[in-house]
Amino acid sequence: MAVSSCSFPPRVFNAYSSFECRSDPDFSGTPTGEKPRIGSNRRVTASLFCTGGGGLSSLIFRFPPNFVRQLSVKARRNCSNIGVAQVVAASWSNGPTSGYPSSAAAAASQAAAAAASVPVSDDVAVVEGCIDNDSVQIGDSYDSKTSFLSSDGSITVHAGERLGRGIVTDAITTPVVNTSAYFFKKTQELIDFKEKRHTSFEYGRYGNPTTVVAEEKISALEGAESTLIMASGMCASTVMLMALVPAGGHIVTTTDCYRKTRIFIETILPKMGISATVIDPADVDGLESALNKNKVSLFFTESPTNPFLRCVDIEKVSKLCHSKGTLVCIDGTFATPLNQKALALGADLVLHSATKFIGGHNDVLAGCISGSEKLVTEIRTLHHILGGTLNPNAAYLIIRGMKTLHLRVQQQNSTASRMAEVLEAHPRVKRVYYPGLPSHPEHEIAKRQMTGFGGVVSFEVDGDLMTTIKFVDALKIPYIAPSFGGCESIVDQPAIMSYWDLSHAERTKYGILDNLIRFSFGVEDFEDLKADILQALETIA
Repeated sequence: MAVSSCSFPPRVFNAYSSFECRSDPDFSGTPTGEKPRIGSNRRVTASLFCTGGGGLSSLIFRFPPNFVRQLSVKARRNCSNIGVAQVVAASWSNGPTSGYPSSAAAAASQAAAAAASVPVSDDVAVVEGCIDNDSVQIGDSYDSKTSFLSSDGSITVHAGERLGRGIVTDAITTPVVNTSAYFFKKTQELIDFKEKRHTSFEYGRYGNPTTVVAEEKISALEGAESTLIMASGMCASTVMLMALVPAGGHIVTTTDCYRKTRIFIETILPKMGISATVIDPADVDGLESALNKNKVSLFFTESPTNPFLRCVDIEKVSKLCHSKGTLVCIDGTFATPLNQKALALGADLVLHSATKFIGGHNDVLAGCISGSEKLVTEIRTLHHILGGTLNPNAAYLIIRGMKTLHLRVQQQNSTASRMAEVLEAHPRVKRVYYPGLPSHPEHEIAKRQMTGFGGVVSFEVDGDLMTTIKFVDALKIPYIAPSFGGCESIVDQPAIMSYWDLSHAERTKYGILDNLIRFSFGVEDFEDLKADILQALETIA
């Protein structure tokens, strides 16, 4: 390797002019009978030879015989980046050596003189021909961008960052940009931003580079023009409803849905003068009647629904709603973007609790809504006012989780489908709710609009509340928890987990019986899960 005319700033030169490298025991090439050299201290010296122009004409690294193996083992173990290649590959300054402080120039001269006496042997690497001074400048941050700073305190705040980092990365993973605000170099740049001639996020609540990657990934998967990602699924639902339904407006929703969504529709929206018609998921006639009687702004439903996994004919209801000027939003959380493409079926918007299958690791809260640029922009405008911003670290977890989404969902689809058949045939199970079963009321609809039926199965065991508790407590693999869609299997008893504050009669009104179980299958082996469920069923036989 060759490096020429490399100019080092004084602090950088002092750091890299010489470093010690103690080798491991070296047995290679040792003559027979000769005692191996153990723990020898070999100095690796970067020596500078100055040319007449004051620049660096060559750079010598003297490596011990064991250096390559030592570097690859020890350095890889102890640090994330090895700087030797960067020392070789980068020009460190724009200025000639004549611009150095006298002490630095003297140090360079002494190093050059000392290096002249070093013989070049097999363990010496001569590095010549440094890259052009106009290319990447590692020392530039110190030299020019912070030259106006005089104290170490100010330098620690601004060095390497002030006036822009120009971060360009070839890292495989998406960087996490942890910032609450974005700066403008000059006032004119701010004015250009305000007048839409310059692009920036301006403030963390309005966007983040890491978050944008997550949004674009979801948009591509849903076939959407735009996606807005928020702090939770409920945040996405509530902001969407408030943004698209005017005061005094009317919506239509379905009986089976996430309870917190129902609470928002029944208790919060009326405060804004917004009323709702609630229909059975399969009641298309009921939907048509509501559309004829009211000026309906939005039809909002889950498909499949929670917890009975009812399915709405998305294509049919979309055509019906659009004929009346009504928007359609489908919560596709249980389906995932892989099993169902709601936008392609005619819906205007599709919403997900990304906490579930999209994130997929039970370690992040997020929600997203996808659709046309026009509709998502309306929702985004209100979102910027209300907040509910997703942390960029959470956005990174969503990005990471999505990389294995297809693998996880494929496994979960398969396990849930096979277990639904096993459960339906078991004498201790009264009923199974799963759209992949022919016994499901919307099985034919599910077959038309879904490519997989999801990783959640709901079922009723043959017994009362205490019998069901006994079954749940006998399970060894799943966690008793209130979520679904992650790598770990999760089980819950909705009567306790979600409706325990209601009386038995009130729970029954929503179809929530004491023996109902919702089982979210993770990515564990099918046979392990099957054996666990069967042994738990045996405890209530």
